[in-house]
Amino acid sequence: MPKDVPPRWDRRMQQRLARGEAAALGELYDRFASLVHSLAHRVLGDEKAADRITREVFGYIWENPDAYDPKQGSMRSWVARITQGQAVARLRQAELGRGSREELERKVASANAAARADFIVTSMPAPLRAALELAYFKRRDYRQAAADLQITEDEARRRLRLGLQLLSTANVLPEDTAPPGYGSSR
Repeated sequence: MPKDVPPRWDRRMQQRLARGEAAALGELYDRFASLVHSLAHRVLGDEKAADRITREVFGYIWENPDAYDPKQGSMRSWVARITQGQAVARLRQAELGRGSREELERKVASANAAARADFIVTSMPAPLRAALELAYFKRRDYRQAAADLQITEDEARRRLRLGLQLLSTANVLPEDTAPPGYGSSR
């Protein structure tokens, strides 16, 4: 996974794009294309539609580099917001007339939450991501995760707690969700 992008890089990239440097668009594409494609695919569930959204997002960025405001967050977040907006609009368009408005809004809300969770997980520092992956994908409790990661049990609990707090902002976890063996008692 790419490491965090420093704000200075973001501002420099925006300036290069505003000057029309094709190499800047290529660099931005290399850094964020997999993020854009995976978010679009997560929302739409369709490879070809995700490919189209990826092209549209980078086309929009190329044509509107000044739309990025560094005060509003990182370029990575901006690219993700554009992607999510485009993908949700495409989902709404595709699902129009295929059921009730409530069903459509549930699909959109679910797709939004899933895409946001994916973005949060891929943006997490590696130690948090590793602890969550052990807990959820390999079904390790905090003690086993601590042993696997060669950290203390307290540190494993802290990482899992922080990771869950970050994920909860995506509105995908019920309040009482915890990894196996994590529990609320210490």
